[in-house]
Amino acid sequence: MSYLEVKGISKQENGIPVLSGIWFEMPEGYKIALAGETGSGKSTLLKTIGGLSQPDQGEVLMEGVRVEGPLEKLIPGHPRIAYLSQHFELRNNYRVEEILEIANKTDPGKAARIFEVCQIDHLLKRKTDKLSGGERQRIAMARALVTNPRLLLLDEPFSNLDTIHKNQMKLVVQDIWEHLGVSCVLVSHDPVDTLSWADEILVLRNGKVVQSGPPTQVYRRPADEYVAGLFGKYNLVDPAIFGLPSVTPADNQPQLFLRPDDLLVQRSAEAGIIATVKQVAFQGPYYELELEVLGHKLIAITLDRSISPGDSLSVSLNGSQLHYI
Repeated sequence: MSYLEVKGISKQENGIPVLSGIWFEMPEGYKIALAGETGSGKSTLLKTIGGLSQPDQGEVLMEGVRVEGPLEKLIPGHPRIAYLSQHFELRNNYRVEEILEIANKTDPGKAARIFEVCQIDHLLKRKTDKLSGGERQRIAMARALVTNPRLLLLDEPFSNLDTIHKNQMKLVVQDIWEHLGVSCVLVSHDPVDTLSWADEILVLRNGKVVQSGPPTQVYRRPADEYVAGLFGKYNLVDPAIFGLPSVTPADNQPQLFLRPDDLLVQRSAEAGIIATVKQVAFQGPYYELELEVLGHKLIAITLDRSISPGDSLSVSLNGSQLHYI
């Protein structure tokens, strides 16, 4: 028996399919991220898992017991599943400790640990109307955790945060799993945020799972251009440019898929093919290059600060396993 089972979930809204035949299983202690473009069904699936949205077909099982939907319960939701919406609310003119006490279903020691992990233990005496957006979100996270859930559902917890608070929230989400042992399913507006966190990524498009797997697989071996584009820039080129044979003799020849870091850029012309630098963009820890090779454009990255538009460089493959789309 799996910890969480999602079995054939389908749902329509106004006659339009929102979810279509979603199946997956999740072991205990696992971290799953849901990725996809806006409107792909991520939030609806998350709410369905939590018993907050009623599926038309299929069922969700939590530890072998079916999760009832809002049409079957007076108060929607599952007692061991906590759902944190990106549109969370905190009551005004309350102290933080009062807000948390109302929801608390755990012992004082564990509650104190939750406050520490969520980085809010110094905010307990503060009024809710004196909090920043990042502080309010971490308090909402703690409020969800003190209900003593077995599964935490996070709907875009990094949205609407500046870089400092976003990085802080990422640490909190990681610590929740490491120090509290709570299994998580997370939706992120920017799928790249999930690459270092998730055990598995499910990519949705038009309410269907189009690819699932470990982050490295989804990033390096995407099923198609849609999946590839969700996780950053990429190149699709004719394999012949790098002297590689065609994969199939068919007219619809698969293209070689390359992330910018799959390309090795050097000033030496001893190896690789010659490329002309068209643009150089400073990206902080590296420089992004737009190259022209035999009439084709490529995106590569480098640490070399001296490269300028118009330079000629040698470009070769860095030894990564080849993947075709």
